[in-house]
Amino acid sequence: MNVSASISPFDSPTPPSLPMMLDNLPDPAIAGQGCPPKTRLQIDLILLAIEALELGGSEAILTFAEELELKDIIKDRVNLWRMRSSNPMRRAHIRRPLTIVEAKALVVIACYIARRLTVVIRQLIAIYQQMHEKQLPLEQNLRLSNYLERFRAHFKSRMNARRSGVLALSSDEKLDELAINLLGQLLFCTGTAGMQRFWISLFDGEVD
Repeated sequence: MNVSASISPFDSPTPPSLPMMLDNLPDPAIAGQGCPPKTRLQIDLILLAIEALELGGSEAILTFAEELELKDIIKDRVNLWRMRSSNPMRRAHIRRPLTIVEAKALVVIACYIARRLTVVIRQLIAIYQQMHEKQLPLEQNLRLSNYLERFRAHFKSRMNARRSGVLALSSDEKLDELAINLLGQLLFCTGTAGMQRFWISLFDGEVD
């Protein structure tokens, strides 16, 4: 998939400079320079949903890092993996902070990808609502079923099954519910001031 070609509607002749782009997201009033566990978890989950939406999602994250001139923060695949492994629910959890700047960069990229996938996200949400209203099994729709199956597979392979938060999501039904909720969050990111509103929501209950 040629990500560069597909993002042309969102390109600009002069991409915003790094400080200006990240300054669009306010610094949260939290102690220290690292993100709370809840914030690290939510960012990783939203990226997991993106990876389930389309093949090559992780490559798209790196491509957007370059397109948006965020390579100084998200340098390569290993660097991205380390950031995401700051999520305490990960199997390969790394005891490293996720800095506010790193979190901002990941959120900016997630929101730009969500914009590119707006039509797909809307269609999947509409399909889910129709099937839920008719009380039909979700697996009867191939597109929705594929997304849910990929999300479950990603989640189970990357999260630590011994963590209490993961144990609470041990059933396919719970994981499907989480996957649908994440679609709603991605759609939220595409709305007016969606990036800023999503960013602020990541720190609800965490600010001093």
